[in-house]
Amino acid sequence: MGSHTVTRADLCEAVYQKVGLSRTESAELVEQVLAEISASLENGDSVKLSSFGSFVVRSKGERIGRNPKTGEEVPISPRRVMVFKPSNVLKQHINDALVEGAS
Repeated sequence: MGSHTVTRADLCEAVYQKVGLSRTESAELVEQVLAEISASLENGDSVKLSSFGSFVVRSKGERIGRNPKTGEEVPISPRRVMVFKPSNVLKQHINDALVEGAS
């Protein structure tokens, strides 16, 4: 299994190849989609992409953590974190690809 990171440039190129927009228009479209997703998450809204998954913002309260090196207790401030939950369709595609790759 090779590791490859999908970049914005890769997404732009895929839109260019499959949709037929110019490279500039493809890049603008990808940037607009990512900006819309980011803005929704910044507002605390969830983003659901059908057959792909959901991006959800969760609030975590303050808690006490421990420095693993010294064992000293340290307060961890409250924060918001983003969580991705893949859809069942995406999970099935991933597992099907695993089975096909093993054969």
